[in-house]
Amino acid sequence: MNNPYEVVPATIYEIIQESPLIRTLRVQPEKPIPFKTGQFIELTIPGIGEGPFTPSSSHFISENMDITIMKTGFVTEYVHRAKVGDKVGLRGPYGSHYPLEKFKGKDLLILGGGCGLAPLRSLFTTLLHEVEDYNSITFFAGAKTPKDCIYKDSVTDWRKYDNVTFMRSVDVVPDGEEWDEEVGLVTSLLSKLDIDTAVNPAVVCGPPVMMKFGTMDLIKCGFREENIYLSMEKKMYCGFGQCRHCVMGEFYACKDGPVFTYARIKNEEDIWE
Repeated sequence: MNNPYEVVPATIYEIIQESPLIRTLRVQPEKPIPFKTGQFIELTIPGIGEGPFTPSSSHFISENMDITIMKTGFVTEYVHRAKVGDKVGLRGPYGSHYPLEKFKGKDLLILGGGCGLAPLRSLFTTLLHEVEDYNSITFFAGAKTPKDCIYKDSVTDWRKYDNVTFMRSVDVVPDGEEWDEEVGLVTSLLSKLDIDTAVNPAVVCGPPVMMKFGTMDLIKCGFREENIYLSMEKKMYCGFGQCRHCVMGEFYACKDGPVFTYARIKNEEDIWE
């Protein structure tokens, strides 16, 4: 990335309403934007503002990009008003990425929930491009209710791979909603894990409370702190350490992360805030 302020114009060519509060924009930039899975970009809504978001598509694809966004505030409100054909801006990529070279030949666990599944979908679809390089991939995905589950159209394809296990759990099933999979917190799926946790990596992303207790449960299961990878995206703003909005002790989430091992940041205060 030569100019960190450069904004690449892009056109929205498809919108997928994943859940009542989450949608995926499929955008085509005027020029390819190469990135590594785990990195993030800044999405600009002209005349409104911008925000940091992790692509939810494979890093093997750079001529277009999927960006999954939850409606949570001012800018995201306008994102959810966008229509096919609208123009947006993209700048980046920024930050660190998942160390795929350390995952190869391993039994990898991916644990996530809510809109935290966006960077995990990027990681997962990137892994599937070279799925034979990994001994096994287990993906545990959580949501509040069945209607809050995202990427529904991909589940059948994701379950076709011999060395992939994809399981979903919802916290509750309200009356009138259909569900034939697991019920309970996503961390309850860890009881079904059948890998050597002492030597294999785990990746976690989701709401802060889920990441906190998910990380503690992984440690109880035997995962080593240096093998637990967290995507610490909360509070990021400018993208490259100028606004100091995402400072975590001695680290910037945007410059030093957003991908950290738990061992690296565990002693910093308020990492789950």
